[in-house]
Amino acid sequence: MKTTFLISIMMVLTATERPTVQDSRPVILAFGDSLTAGYGVPRGSGYPELLQRKLDALGYKYRIVNMGISGDTTSGGRARIQAALNVMPSIVVLELGANDGLRGMPTAQMQANLEEMITAFQKTGAKVVLAGMTLPRNYGAAYVQSFEEVFRSLAKKHSLPLIPFFLEGVAGNPKYTLDDFLHPNADGYVLVTNIVMKTLEPILKK
Repeated sequence: MKTTFLISIMMVLTATERPTVQDSRPVILAFGDSLTAGYGVPRGSGYPELLQRKLDALGYKYRIVNMGISGDTTSGGRARIQAALNVMPSIVVLELGANDGLRGMPTAQMQANLEEMITAFQKTGAKVVLAGMTLPRNYGAAYVQSFEEVFRSLAKKHSLPLIPFFLEGVAGNPKYTLDDFLHPNADGYVLVTNIVMKTLEPILKK
């Protein structure tokens, strides 16, 4: 009986002493707001989770890290840039700005915030994919045009792959959104994942 007990104790100790296997795959960082966080959909239904499954199925050996925070603005993203850099991403899908626009914030400040984040990521060698956005037309043609131009000009200046419109075919379509006609539902995130993948795949390595 004593021998059996000692063997059991040794087995437990051995198991607890085994080193944790670390995931060494390059990181794709999903850095954004509620559209990245997966607001309003069941866990696992957001685009970062769906993108991970798609990458796995296609044989791409990357690990998605989701750093989406609902309600975040470009100022918020800038404030947590160090935490984002700490995960040492190889690729960043930068999806911020929608909340700046919906709050009517100055587009010049939004552009400065995004540029600071882009520069910080690029300094570490990470490739940045920029997610373009637009706004409801009731925000006025001049403001909407200025808002959209931020993404186009930054992509051109920093040679970034640009997702023309992150919510293409989703925003405003009740089939693919929550009741606010903005945030994707589970079906909408399937479309968003395909949109992201279209721009992302050319820079992936197997």
